[in-house]
Amino acid sequence: MSNQNLSFKDAEYRKLYWHTCSHIMAQAIKRLYPEVKLAIGPAIENGFYYDLDAPFSFSPEDFEKIEEEMRKICHENLKLERSELDRERALELMKDEPYKVELINDLPEGSVISFYSQGEFTDLCAGPHLNSTGEVNGESIKLLSCAGAYWRGDSNRESLQRIYGVAYPSKEELEEYLNILEEAKRRDHRKLGKDLGLFLLMDEGPGFPFFLPKGLVLKNTLIDYWRKIHKRYGYVEISTPIILNRDLWERSGHWTHYKDKMYTTVIDDMDFAIKPMNCPGGMLVYRSEQHSYRELPLRVGELGLVHRHELSGTLHGLFRVRCFTQDDAHIFMTREQMREEIKNVIKLFDEVYSVFGLSYEIEVSTMPEDHMGDIETWDFATDTLKAACEDMGKSYVINEGDGAFYGPKLDFHLSDSLGRTWQCGTIQLDLQLPERFELEYVGADGKKHRPIMIHRVVFGSIERFIGIITEHYAGAFPLWIAPVQVEVLPVTDRAADYAGDVVKRLESAGFRAEADYRPEKLGYKIREAVGMKVPYMIIVGDKDIENNTISVRHRSGKDLGAMKYEDFEALIKEEAEKFI
Repeated sequence: MSNQNLSFKDAEYRKLYWHTCSHIMAQAIKRLYPEVKLAIGPAIENGFYYDLDAPFSFSPEDFEKIEEEMRKICHENLKLERSELDRERALELMKDEPYKVELINDLPEGSVISFYSQGEFTDLCAGPHLNSTGEVNGESIKLLSCAGAYWRGDSNRESLQRIYGVAYPSKEELEEYLNILEEAKRRDHRKLGKDLGLFLLMDEGPGFPFFLPKGLVLKNTLIDYWRKIHKRYGYVEISTPIILNRDLWERSGHWTHYKDKMYTTVIDDMDFAIKPMNCPGGMLVYRSEQHSYRELPLRVGELGLVHRHELSGTLHGLFRVRCFTQDDAHIFMTREQMREEIKNVIKLFDEVYSVFGLSYEIEVSTMPEDHMGDIETWDFATDTLKAACEDMGKSYVINEGDGAFYGPKLDFHLSDSLGRTWQCGTIQLDLQLPERFELEYVGADGKKHRPIMIHRVVFGSIERFIGIITEHYAGAFPLWIAPVQVEVLPVTDRAADYAGDVVKRLESAGFRAEADYRPEKLGYKIREAVGMKVPYMIIVGDKDIENNTISVRHRSGKDLGAMKYEDFEALIKEEAEKFI
């Protein structure tokens, strides 16, 4: 295809570029290690990878050799040529590549079986690609890491090695990206979570995080804020059981469409499931009493603990866990209220994300192949989501086929301080579950009608959101959510009682403070408090006792000097309140 009018800023061009790089890497590996078998090698959000079956483990020294060979292939400027073969000839061509043979055999009868060739190398691939290997700058390719991966994501299948790489048109762009990667390592929430005493991940519970006292303060502060803003937006809160019987999950459709990710058990000879979602319980609460159109829209929130059976290889800190708190809400409304309610949720999202300094982009995710309901209903729901975005002046992109099985949705992708994106908030429009649960309200005409429902989350998962903002702030949380807001450091034993009084005054004013009474040097205590990302340090000595003052330092290193306690309390009160 022609790439003349495209630049690396275009997502489609980056995909072409990185997909071509994956083929260049595979070609280089086959030149150096002919015994390696190829699986798949796609472009991903930030680069590319290839899954490989090798009789040895790839090392950093191997990476250097592969990179050098990739540079040679780029300099050879090999043309990428597409061809199509029938099944018999395709299988003959790939007879020495068992993973390719399996992929070919799994293609439906009559499928187009396409290949891309560059020099002596040919790969099974749907494409598209750049026109030639020479369009890739071989001097700015970097192989990043090697990780384990199961063939086709199945833990019962072959274990492969996945080599990740990235490439940019210039060395400067590559260097900039590698610097961001280094900064991301420094901000890794798994390391910070341990260093700052927030949470632990243990072998005794893979995917089930343990929250420590400071981490629970952070979590509860976020939940307090969630409750405060939802009350202001007219939500009520409920709590539903963690375990519910199979009949409920069959009615909701989860037993058919989601069972592989559900934990199940048997109680009194009946099948039960630990909830992977809060929705069905919310349906039962709504159905438990009669509703009038005058009550609608009815906004019902739930901070529900849910469990999902994620594959062990996909677990990643707080970003991918098996147990998390979903900040759910279900809005029951009339068909006429749909558009305004979606806009109301977007307003709430705007307010929440701006507090954390997070911008976002919106995806409209449309009907998947595995779905409930007719196409006309899906089209109506999808058009309503689009119209609400347009009313709010929000742009969006279409994500074809990625909707929930019961309805289309808006996905909110947040951008953090490093420019990375995270999918958090979602607004899912559902015209199916109210039908399946026979939900009703009495209309102005005195007759019974079926409500429409919105599923929505703001944080998505409290745990995952904590991971995101930990990396976003590099652990230096804003004052209002910092687990410890003020560390009081007595200089002498005589100042210990005075320090204790300062802590009590701060706590009485609603702040989280603690004193460090250890017999360590002041410089050591200050460095440790800074390392723990505590926003403010108060240093008290004999002179402060005499003058009834406190000496204040900020974690940035700025010395605010001596001041009256009342002035400091007013200072931090103003700083905390400006966020919320």
